[in-house]
Amino acid sequence: MAGADDNPIYEALVIPNEALDKGGVEILRAGIVKDELYVTARRAFDDPGMWGEVLGELTRRVARIYAAEGKYTHKDALAAIEGAYAAELGAPAVSAPRKSRGSARTTKRKTARAKKAPRGKPRR
Repeated sequence: MAGADDNPIYEALVIPNEALDKGGVEILRAGIVKDELYVTARRAFDDPGMWGEVLGELTRRVARIYAAEGKYTHKDALAAIEGAYAAELGAPAVSAPRKSRGSARTTKRKTARAKKAPRGKPRR
């Protein structure tokens, strides 16, 4: 008798029709199989910093999915993803921010973000 594991099914996401109509290039695909992450990616950009922008946008979109389901707020989902991402990259653990009027560290961070130069465009 054939069991469920004999013919495993991979549940791939569908590419949106709008993307198919406009054309383009897939830059990232990820899947989980038996708790193992599988990834294919293209270099895609001349400036590797563009990947930070892509991953930031992906993070916001995933947080919106959790918020839409109602178990988390967008802010809480975003904070959980950011914390896990930072930890995975080896950043030290950061406790939840205290409610205050802001610190010098926060002000410096905001100023640094405002001065950040725009990144390069995708390679074609």
